[in-house]
Amino acid sequence: MRNIENSLLVLSQGGEDHEPGREDGLAVSPEKPALKRPARFRVLLLNDDYTPMDFVVEVLMTFFGMNEEKATQVMLLVHTQGKAVCGVYTRDIAETKAAQVNQYSSECEHPLLCEIERAD
Repeated sequence: MRNIENSLLVLSQGGEDHEPGREDGLAVSPEKPALKRPARFRVLLLNDDYTPMDFVVEVLMTFFGMNEEKATQVMLLVHTQGKAVCGVYTRDIAETKAAQVNQYSSECEHPLLCEIERAD
């Protein structure tokens, strides 16, 4: 029996206008998937002199799913080093998370900003 896993299946339909030498039925054409891992992007939280630390912790818990202890550790890195990585995601997710944080911070009248950079 033929192994048809990862193969392209082509169905030919038989009819009354059958051509001589042509078989009707199922044709199996082996095809290797050309998949590669998507690029990864870091979401960075940037320090500023005005955003309260508890707001930064709230943002990290809300948008990045961190528990309070982890969020506090990341907040302290942002505070002492000027920026810190909140997570690494595919481009669409990283852009969405950064935009959500920037919009939420703006709505709450805080200057806190997120940006993304390529991780590879």
